[in-house]
Amino acid sequence: MHRVITPSPFFRPLGVVLAVLAAALAGSARAQAEEPSSPPPQPAAPSSLDAPSGSAAEPATVITSYGELNVNRPISSAASTTADLRRFVLGLQHRFSPVMKFVAELEVEHAVSSAGDRGEVEVEQAFIERQLGPTWAARAGLILMPMGLLNEHHEPTVYYGVERNFVETAIVPSTWREGGVEIVGAFENGLTLQGGVSTSFDAQKWDAASTEGQDSPLGSIHQELQLARARDLGAFAALDWRGMPGLLIGGAAFVGGAGQGQSTGSTPVVALWDLHARWTPPRLDLSALYARGTISNTAALNTPRVGNPTLIPAAFDGWYLQAAYQAWTHGELALKPFVRFERFNTGRSYAELGPRLTPAARPTESVVTVGVNFDVSPEVVIKADYQRFDVDSSRSRVDLGLGWSF
Repeated sequence: MHRVITPSPFFRPLGVVLAVLAAALAGSARAQAEEPSSPPPQPAAPSSLDAPSGSAAEPATVITSYGELNVNRPISSAASTTADLRRFVLGLQHRFSPVMKFVAELEVEHAVSSAGDRGEVEVEQAFIERQLGPTWAARAGLILMPMGLLNEHHEPTVYYGVERNFVETAIVPSTWREGGVEIVGAFENGLTLQGGVSTSFDAQKWDAASTEGQDSPLGSIHQELQLARARDLGAFAALDWRGMPGLLIGGAAFVGGAGQGQSTGSTPVVALWDLHARWTPPRLDLSALYARGTISNTAALNTPRVGNPTLIPAAFDGWYLQAAYQAWTHGELALKPFVRFERFNTGRSYAELGPRLTPAARPTESVVTVGVNFDVSPEVVIKADYQRFDVDSSRSRVDLGLGWSF
């Protein structure tokens, strides 16, 4: 995509890992013959696809949990190294009957939450689900949006790397949830259909005096069902196909108003969509995703904010490619090196405000992540990786992590 130049140090980690993966692929057939391998973790289908047994032996109430402890050491500043209980989540599922259940998750971020601390306590999910038959189910409450590969399936044992990828954090807000109603259909041909109506964004929450919107435009204006303004609602739909063993192909879209009766002129509308794929042949785990978001009618919102460090973008997008290889297994132990390349831009373009007033497009950041997941068991993982940032090299770092999920 660029003119031919001498390879820079930015691509050397990528080349090394690709070479390792190529060598591993060459011997994969022999390795498979020597011992059977357990398949890589796959995103589960929505919970409504789990056929309720309703048996007397099945507990009516189940406690779940996931969490992670991370250490981040910037390459350029060892003094800025941090250790953090990034998140601790307790989940509860209670089955009222063979066809109806309650699902909830309570999350604590950064270990301590108070007026003087950065931690948060938040409800991540809280909904009622009822089976409508062998194919369909309905949900109502605080639900995770069915977008991308990560939003509904974000436990640290499921994804590669210490940190969640940037595309599904900056472009698609990570653990994005809304209050709403949803219908889920699972068909015998491998199709899963999800759709519904939900609360939407509030553009008036945009803080032009801060740089928060540069990290995640939609993350800075989502409402999380906290006294959410609900004059303007949203609609969403997702389609996934799992008709071949080890293959997942799908996409999702959301459209919703963001004015909430407070904006002057035309109501700003948020549109977000993604396409994603994941293929897990023996020992390999390959995935790709592209996501794009737009916010319409932002000129009227930005005009009174001109001169501030951050204005509302008209468009933002990103994509990533990821490859992992199950290099070694022994019982429950598994060693999985991986490499991920991603490019994302949180300010691809801005509405025209006039000469010398319209912000220039933000630079597109490129990040290479090279690392390894070491599964101590299916429920516990130790992670290590190196992340190289192309534009803002001060963010390059080494990460260590411990995660669990049960």
